[in-house]
Amino acid sequence: MYAFGLCIDQQYLVPGLAALCGLADGLTPAARRSAAVRVLTLDLTRTQALLFSDLAKRRGFGSFDIRRCVPLRTLRMADASYISITTYLRFEFTRAFVRRPYLIYVDADVLVQGDLTVPLGSLRPDETGAVRDEFNPTVGACPALPGAAERWPHLRGRPYFNAGVLWLHTEHMPRVRRGVEHALTHTRRHILHNDQDALNLWLLRSGRVRPVTGGFNRFEVGRFLERGNWVRRVVMRSPKPDPAATLVHFVGPEKPWQADCPATEDVVEYRRHLAGVMRQVRRLGAVGVEPAGVR
Repeated sequence: MYAFGLCIDQQYLVPGLAALCGLADGLTPAARRSAAVRVLTLDLTRTQALLFSDLAKRRGFGSFDIRRCVPLRTLRMADASYISITTYLRFEFTRAFVRRPYLIYVDADVLVQGDLTVPLGSLRPDETGAVRDEFNPTVGACPALPGAAERWPHLRGRPYFNAGVLWLHTEHMPRVRRGVEHALTHTRRHILHNDQDALNLWLLRSGRVRPVTGGFNRFEVGRFLERGNWVRRVVMRSPKPDPAATLVHFVGPEKPWQADCPATEDVVEYRRHLAGVMRQVRRLGAVGVEPAGVR
């Protein structure tokens, strides 16, 4: 019925493998057998692609496919400090490639702790499911979409969504792609957060969004509190780890697989998960795939 979509380049090979295993852990064995995994990449080698395929099979997924792809020609990288153009590949999934009625897109810098398929039950065919962004929750009251609320005052106060996890009917994906391309072509001056701003411009214009509960894309904020207190002024919840979160998202430049990342509770849990994933990878005969500097 559904496929999980990942966009992976060589820099995110190991986090992608960790995300794959987390997705498997969130499903029952029977659900895994009926689920698919689809990967889009710019630069993974044949050996790396085979590693993904072998791990997906080992973890019990019923279907796997990977495809080389290039992103939208109209893409704009307003912020490339730690994000590459691979981020735009999320709009290149097609119905013919997915071969399932639903796609659940997931970023690679996540720790999956439960079943991500639940929101599909309330998703209408013409909607994109998304979780409100915890750092940029409201149009006109955050850095995202600079100048948009001044140009279109009726948008002020509307929700702004994070693109790290998305739920879609595959029939709806071409409309999303066209909407994003329109935003990148005609409203480029309002793009700050790259593809995520472009997606939100489309969602604001179309109204085709299904808000999903925050626990399905919960930001890990402890790393930011190690550097300052601004998170307490922005995030309207306790900054403590949420044990009920289905997915923990490590947004920002500091990633849990990096040795210099603050060892918060969620980071330690991610590293424990990653260590188990690497044991599985080594059992598959892969060597030399550990990220540089990982503890």
